[in-house]
Amino acid sequence: MLENKYNESVLPNGIRLIHKQKQGEIAHLVLMVETGTRDEQAQENGLAHFVEHTIFKGTQNRKAYHILSCLDNVGGDLNAFTTKEETCLQATFLKQHYKRTLDLFADIAFRSTFPENELAKEKEVILDEINSYLDSPSDEIYDLYEEMVFKGHPLSRNILGTTELVKGYKRQDILDFMAHNYSTDQMILASVGNISFKEFERLAMTFFGSQPAHLINKKREVFKDYVPTERTLTRNNHLSHCIIGNIAPEFCSPLRMPIVMLNNVLGGPAMSSRLGLNIREKYGFAYTIESQYTAYSDVGLINVYMAVDPDSLEKAIGLVHKELEKLCIQKLGTLQLHHAKQQLIGQVALSYESGMNELLSATRSLIMGEPIEYMDDIIRKVEAVTAEDILEVANRVFDRDRLSRIVFEGK
Repeated sequence: MLENKYNESVLPNGIRLIHKQKQGEIAHLVLMVETGTRDEQAQENGLAHFVEHTIFKGTQNRKAYHILSCLDNVGGDLNAFTTKEETCLQATFLKQHYKRTLDLFADIAFRSTFPENELAKEKEVILDEINSYLDSPSDEIYDLYEEMVFKGHPLSRNILGTTELVKGYKRQDILDFMAHNYSTDQMILASVGNISFKEFERLAMTFFGSQPAHLINKKREVFKDYVPTERTLTRNNHLSHCIIGNIAPEFCSPLRMPIVMLNNVLGGPAMSSRLGLNIREKYGFAYTIESQYTAYSDVGLINVYMAVDPDSLEKAIGLVHKELEKLCIQKLGTLQLHHAKQQLIGQVALSYESGMNELLSATRSLIMGEPIEYMDDIIRKVEAVTAEDILEVANRVFDRDRLSRIVFEGK
């Protein structure tokens, strides 16, 4: 097997396996399920996230302490997260502990018992998490922005849910939600580590193969009806916070790479982005200013976020619009395009140095119905982007009449 390629297979119950053998002492394991916040009913908001928290609270074979200490005791790391479209278990550990980790994952995924006394304690943890977000305007404004843009659609729902709903959830609510949404053919067990694919397959079959197939014909409501909206709220903050943005192409769109590059040029992670240089560095208006592109299975979002002194808010908004307009009327020059490509390739390569980041990227591609993207594939796609492509998508997503805006006015 080539070290830089993933092998793939499917267990009899529909669980997909991917594994890449890689030299080194550290291994990574992911179990990703195509279930997230958008799969909840309105009265279930926050339940996907509640499952992710409480799935560690005891199984038929282990108490909560034994789950948490299983990898801790051998220096490993166990974690989980919920998004609007996926729920994920992840672990990093020494390669000799594959058997231990796969045994733990199967136990958590299929034999969790969700004891009521543990649920009551975990509710308090989640309520604190909700309140911590409400105490952070930079977090709260993103949630309210998506609630506004996706109004009336499941994507509008906050991942954490509401205080009232979380307080009311019972064990049966969890069991019902999982029965309706956790399908074996929508699960991917993914690994990077120094064992052969044959051995990984054997271990996966040992711990996951006996689980009966559970297939669900789940259909998600596609987002269609975007209406540009503006909203201003008053907050008792020293800074004003603002998001300006629009819907954008979805994950599988052929326009995704030009959008990624456009976002990078505008206000991506590099300090030399246009927003960083022309607003933060030149004028000193914004403590934080950045842009972000988020791709879901049927739609995406691209937006600019900034935190500024209230007296500078309107000037900063005007400067943001100027930068958006420039990208709509001026093609990147040859040198600018070259730098943008080299920057993006470097960022991806550095990200892939983390085996976990690479594994999560590969697994999410498969969840989205796309083939795994290797570094060579990404470089080819980046190099194929033209200045005309970037200009075209800029005009599509930065049309001023299509922009939405939410503002937290500071005091």
